[in-house]
Amino acid sequence: MPPIDEILLRAQRHATQFLDSLDTGPVGATATIAQLRGRLDLPVADRGVNAIEVIDELVAATQGGHLGSAGGRFFAWVIGGALPSALAADWLVSTWDNNAAMAACAPAAAVVEEIAGRWVKEILGLPRSASFAFTTGCQMAHTTCLAAARHALLRDRGWNVEVDGLSGAPPVRVLATEQHHGSVTRALRILGLGSRCLEPLATDATSRLTAATLREALRRSAAPTIVVLDAGDLNVGAFDPFAELVPLAKAAGAWVHVDGAFGLWARASPQYRHMAAGIEAADSWATDAHKWLNTPKDIGIAVVADAQAHKAAMAIDASYLSSTGEARDPMDWTPDWTRRARGFPVYAALRELGRDGLAGLIDRCCEHAGALAAGLAALPGVELVARPVLNQGLVRFLDERAQANQRDHDERTDRMIDAINREGTAFFSGTTWMGRRAMRISVVNWRTTARDIERTIGAVAGLLGSAGVRP
Repeated sequence: MPPIDEILLRAQRHATQFLDSLDTGPVGATATIAQLRGRLDLPVADRGVNAIEVIDELVAATQGGHLGSAGGRFFAWVIGGALPSALAADWLVSTWDNNAAMAACAPAAAVVEEIAGRWVKEILGLPRSASFAFTTGCQMAHTTCLAAARHALLRDRGWNVEVDGLSGAPPVRVLATEQHHGSVTRALRILGLGSRCLEPLATDATSRLTAATLREALRRSAAPTIVVLDAGDLNVGAFDPFAELVPLAKAAGAWVHVDGAFGLWARASPQYRHMAAGIEAADSWATDAHKWLNTPKDIGIAVVADAQAHKAAMAIDASYLSSTGEARDPMDWTPDWTRRARGFPVYAALRELGRDGLAGLIDRCCEHAGALAAGLAALPGVELVARPVLNQGLVRFLDERAQANQRDHDERTDRMIDAINREGTAFFSGTTWMGRRAMRISVVNWRTTARDIERTIGAVAGLLGSAGVRP
């Protein structure tokens, strides 16, 4: 086997080459699934391969199969790119290779997680007494928060769900807007509540839930209720009016959970935090570090005001668990047992940025989103469907034939998204909003520059004049 430093240096070289290519290479994948499978699908060998060869061949075989989502011209979905310190910290997490379940087996990880969690609550203006957990992503952050909600609501009705299960328990209902993310529905399925317990509520023309709609829904049933509110919905970045809705829901005895996968970070910006005014009075909050904090993937954050309910829903005792009692044991607060030390990249990112740097990152992304939406909308045949109020916007490509109908506009939009992604300068995703197909604009990467926005608008302008994508 080659010396470990040679193996790691080879990986570093490949990594640096990839990062250096982000500004010039195509953003979308250039290799097909069939090509990737043909290169990678080898028979299991009887004899092992030199580690450096393994790394070199892995890089070669996956060439063209990686999206440039770490770069500045990736505008599909809400996916950030890792800050340098967070990326380096994540490499070290794999190197140290501790199981960050307990302080006994990962003391440094436990302490860093304590501090990083406290910093997150301070920056987001959430209760200092709240508990928190670093999960695999917002999916499991929702699951963690809603497990705490399930415990608290049923506890208050004399039912111990962790001991007695759900059979025979009072049914829990969930009120969420019609714009709710699918990860909320899946969390309810995982928790055994089922998707049928979710009642979607209509939103207004700005995709926000109104007090009148919520009030009427709360009146319909006295069942234990969870209300899910949005801090930045995935299509237009809408924020529900928390200052109105949270007191209303809590007066009815409901648990208020906030889906703030990316929008919760607006609280870190003096320019945008007003959009989430009143959010601190909710009962739980879910967000991602790997979105607007720009850490590597696999870092969600759950925060719960009722720490007792949180721990009761997650913690477990066994004779082979060795708690030191000196530090917080992360596994008491998450669904994971064996887990990565996710606190290190969060700690590193917050130290690299500081409060001012994080606020600047958020403000820049919002400015770029507005410029990109306006620039695209100024092109012939492009309609601005939703102007960004934060970092999310929507545009639509119109079929300019005289008799074109909504279906024609929808098909034209999807063709343009495909053409833009194949051209390679930028990468976008599509969505259906208010019954119409649209192209989502999402800017959440620290690497995005004004030049990236200009290049993207220019590339789309060129495609609009191409015969291959004309109506």
